[in-house]
Amino acid sequence: MNEPINQDSINKTLWDACDTFRGTISADTYKDFILTMLFLKYISDVWQDHYDGYKAEYGDEPELIEEMMKSERFVLPTEASFYFLWEHRHEPGNGERIDQALHAIEEANGTKLKDAGKSVFQDISFNTDKLGEEKQKNTILRHLLEDFSKPEMNLRPSRVGSLDVIGSAYEYLIKNFAASGGQKAGEFYTPPEVSDLISHLLNPQPGESVCDPACGSGSLLMKCGKKIQQNHDSKQYALYGQEAIGSTWSLAKMNMFLHGEDNHKIEWGDTIRNPKLLDQNGNLMLFDIVTANPPFSLDKWGHDQAGDDPFSRFRRGIPPKTKGDYAFILHMIETLKPATGRMGVVVPHGVLFRGSSEGKIRKQLIEENLLDTVIGLPEKLFYGTGIPAAILIFKKGNTDGNVFFIDASREFKAGKNQNLLADEHIAKIVETFKARKNVDKYAYLATQGEIKENDYNLNIPRYVDTFEEEEEIDLMAVRAEREKLKAQLNELEGEMSKYLEELGYGC
Repeated sequence: MNEPINQDSINKTLWDACDTFRGTISADTYKDFILTMLFLKYISDVWQDHYDGYKAEYGDEPELIEEMMKSERFVLPTEASFYFLWEHRHEPGNGERIDQALHAIEEANGTKLKDAGKSVFQDISFNTDKLGEEKQKNTILRHLLEDFSKPEMNLRPSRVGSLDVIGSAYEYLIKNFAASGGQKAGEFYTPPEVSDLISHLLNPQPGESVCDPACGSGSLLMKCGKKIQQNHDSKQYALYGQEAIGSTWSLAKMNMFLHGEDNHKIEWGDTIRNPKLLDQNGNLMLFDIVTANPPFSLDKWGHDQAGDDPFSRFRRGIPPKTKGDYAFILHMIETLKPATGRMGVVVPHGVLFRGSSEGKIRKQLIEENLLDTVIGLPEKLFYGTGIPAAILIFKKGNTDGNVFFIDASREFKAGKNQNLLADEHIAKIVETFKARKNVDKYAYLATQGEIKENDYNLNIPRYVDTFEEEEEIDLMAVRAEREKLKAQLNELEGEMSKYLEELGYGC
């Protein structure tokens, strides 16, 4: 098929494939089947495309071609190919065959799809009773294989070229699953415009390391990598992440490979209780950029163990037992490089003003000149919650002690269920952030003295005055309008009485 690539048609075909599962299992469950099948189809197409290319060049020399294929980015055993599964789709055992194919891919590719014994496909099984009894399950999976065999889903490099259609399709699916995923959506996805904004603010450079300790599906990390590629035409950077939820960690690993991000290290585990990104001495690794959209006010985040933390992350104070926001903030600060370290974190507004232990931690972070900027965002930007959030920017090496406040909460593009930050809104925030100048009703540079006067409360309205004076009411004009309306009402009532009398309803 040599028709031009159309991203929309690929996206539509993928979304239509979800109909295979709708009415049988929830979107939160079938998203893993769809995304895993996309991964399998892509690596199968790449493998077959390269195999056919070698065959055209060297003729029918299977041993030579087989030797050359060993240097492929992914090794694909014959019976693990999508095409093998598709050819056998009418036979019983589709679920078992697909699971065996995934296992064979893991075994053939060493550590690429594994982390400390956990494999990318460990939490996914196509041979599950969730799809119904054997006959129904086999039919559903046959339909799924047929959906992915459509001409639109030809993902061979010879057709796709250098376009990032596979990565874009994967992101499209993740975004749509997040939009319909309710409360769980925020666990694996940060809206692209928020990721874009944060990457602009942190301005990653070639040669830098970027870490997200609550990386979800990896979208925020990859946006920072993409920013370096766009601004500097360079892939000289390294991406690091950790994710606590096994199935989401799998999404991140597949997402990285589908976007061609080979220079990454994504660990599976609880960042607060068991940080995995350590140096050779067992200390926390340090990064140029640390960024995250951690779970808001996480309950049971690890409070009981925080007092004995071997990395001294909570020396400024231990966050409340039922609100883990500052646990992530303190962890992130400890992983910043001393000179170049900068950090952007998405938080609920309570982080700005809550008292008790959080107030003491906040006071110390401000006094240490670590907090650089507070940006208030519009409500309903994030999947799974309608509450407004803020972005906190921290920097190592600050000396002036000032904190810059931006109130961007009132500028957004309204959507049916979600609000959006348009390009012009992002540009305004970034330009204001760079200028670091007061803007009436939008931005204010506060001294540490002013913040101290406010008892280290960072609630944005204390610094950015957005009050709009109401227009003065002309009482005489209002009275005149009222008299005019009364006269019109009397006239209408007179006409109504006249009509009623003519109809025989007169008094």
